[in-house]
Amino acid sequence: MDLDKIIQARRSIRKFKSIQPDWREIIECIDAMRYAPMAGNNFSIKTILVDDENKIKEIAEAAQQPFVGQVKYIVVVCTTPTRTEISYGEKGTNYLKQQAGAAIQNFLLKITEKKLATCWIGYFAEEEVKRILDIPEEIHVEALFPIGYAFQKPEPKRKIELDAFLYFNGYGNKKMNEIKKINA
Repeated sequence: MDLDKIIQARRSIRKFKSIQPDWREIIECIDAMRYAPMAGNNFSIKTILVDDENKIKEIAEAAQQPFVGQVKYIVVVCTTPTRTEISYGEKGTNYLKQQAGAAIQNFLLKITEKKLATCWIGYFAEEEVKRILDIPEEIHVEALFPIGYAFQKPEPKRKIELDAFLYFNGYGNKKMNEIKKINA
């Protein structure tokens, strides 16, 4: 599948088949995170692949979203703030979020390429997830990803027109000025 098709095919799935994916394919998807840009080349991403049924049920409760518990695997994405925040101070906190987002996007695209399905879960009780998975206090839990196969083919994604969010040379400017040629 080419990149444009993968980008356009990616969807958030909340209903999964009961078929268990091959955990090695999930590891390949996690591996794609290594290629995301990181501030100062400080790789801050940590992941936890959860397959324990009881922990999956507890995580679903912590997310208050029952569909999270329908899967055989959950990937938990965390960031380790120390090096990035020491290097960049307060801005380091923003950089952690940005680089987590970049790594997660790589992961999501690889999930789509492998014909797996997930939904980015950002709403959850972080302290509960930390307790369930023995995550140290200083580590940030960025997101949860229940992994499985889509129960049915997802509906086509609503397409946002490019001109709804593209401006030129300043916020709100919808026109690109043509470059005038200078005769030499």
